[in-house]
Amino acid sequence: MTTTDDRTGAAPTPTGPLSRIDYSERIPNNVDLAGDRRLQRALEGWQPKFIDWWKTLGPALPTKDVYLRTAVAVGRDGWAHFEHVPMEEYRWGIFLAEQNPDRTVAFGKHLGQPAWQEVPGEHRADLMRLIVIQGDTEPASVEQQRVLGNTAPSIYDLRNLFQVNVEEGRHLWAMVYLLHAYFGREGREEAEQLLKRNSGDLDAPRILGAFNEETTDWLQFFMFTYFTDRDGKYQLGTLKESGFDPLARTCEFMLKEEAHHMFVGTTGVQRIVEQTAELMKSHDTEDVLPHGGIPLQIIQKYLNFQYSVSMDLFGSEQSTNAGNYFTSGLKGRWQEARRKDDHVLLDMERQMNTVIDGSIAEQTVPLLNALNLDLRDEYVADCANGVRRWNLALENAGLEQRLTLPHEGFHRKVGTFAGHHISPEGELLDAATWEQRAVEWLPSAEDREAVASLMVPEYEYGKFAGWIAPPQTGINDQPVEFDYVHLRDEALA
Repeated sequence: MTTTDDRTGAAPTPTGPLSRIDYSERIPNNVDLAGDRRLQRALEGWQPKFIDWWKTLGPALPTKDVYLRTAVAVGRDGWAHFEHVPMEEYRWGIFLAEQNPDRTVAFGKHLGQPAWQEVPGEHRADLMRLIVIQGDTEPASVEQQRVLGNTAPSIYDLRNLFQVNVEEGRHLWAMVYLLHAYFGREGREEAEQLLKRNSGDLDAPRILGAFNEETTDWLQFFMFTYFTDRDGKYQLGTLKESGFDPLARTCEFMLKEEAHHMFVGTTGVQRIVEQTAELMKSHDTEDVLPHGGIPLQIIQKYLNFQYSVSMDLFGSEQSTNAGNYFTSGLKGRWQEARRKDDHVLLDMERQMNTVIDGSIAEQTVPLLNALNLDLRDEYVADCANGVRRWNLALENAGLEQRLTLPHEGFHRKVGTFAGHHISPEGELLDAATWEQRAVEWLPSAEDREAVASLMVPEYEYGKFAGWIAPPQTGINDQPVEFDYVHLRDEALA
């Protein structure tokens, strides 16, 4: 197996079975990294820089070890192992789903052709750009969440935070491998930049806006893992369809790990809602803040904010780039194989909402140019499922209040609604009215201070902060009160 630096990046061809992951290597992998000494040396040269980044911008709370899930295989079943691991000794690695030798490109102008095992020269720049953008989001979320361990509501939640963090770090490795293995010198340079940009840095921020927002507290963390990591699910789902087979196989395995991140968000918000509902009932008031809970009104504001900034991550509703990526076979649709059309889309149209003559109206657009919107529609429907689940908790508590997803145009900075002021209900507002009423819909400084006042850490096994309910079950069949994290003495001081 060889790689080159000739701007085409010859594709490594693994030898032997790919189901198991080799943990005897310095960089665990299932791509026969030892068979390409040049690539191995390059990645081993990048590894100390990654470790320095992790020590500097990774989790701030000192731990002895954490009950972490580690991938040991890439098959559908039995792929993960759980044990207490020192965070600094976690074995990040490079794992691709098993290769299907008969796989073909499932869409676009290359429909039916064998999937590419090396980068097509005419698509090189676009493929690298897609990989860099995806790669940039992974360390960004770790940076955004690095101080949350200091205010964890339980040891159970602290463990989940750290699991999310180490897997985001591994997802960075996944993209860095592709850059090193297939894109030569330019790929290596881009891999270096992934560690030089930092979330919120004024001089070198992360590429996408949502990944430069500060994660102020655990309510926002749970909203982030529900809404923003769910965007990641759908972006990875489109790249899993890519005609470039190594990218597709990389994203297929990443989706296995990503599912846990969304579980953390779904159940985290639900547990907050359950505790808030209990406090509302027992004290007969919506203002549960004096009783140690987060009011539903504030939960709704956080929901509005994280949903809207996550909607922006899908890009403009009409995008020539998205259409070109599809036609070229680089990036498909969510679950492309299940679509009942010709998978080329040249003559297809759809409706989209936009602002026309001072009101929101529908217009007909080519489907090929509206693929960002197509993906976003899948995301919105998925998000609505979680909100229904949270509302069921309110219904079961006998309360009439409900959480809602805001209108697609609310608080948007990207796409057809950017520059317009639209209420959560979809009413088009003038600037003055928006300025007056935005505090009703988005978290204010006072709201964030109120939530922050509740963020007192609870590090006793089996105990939980008063603003969140315990989970129904523990991790990997362990009890809820299991010793998921062993903290160092300085963390408890």
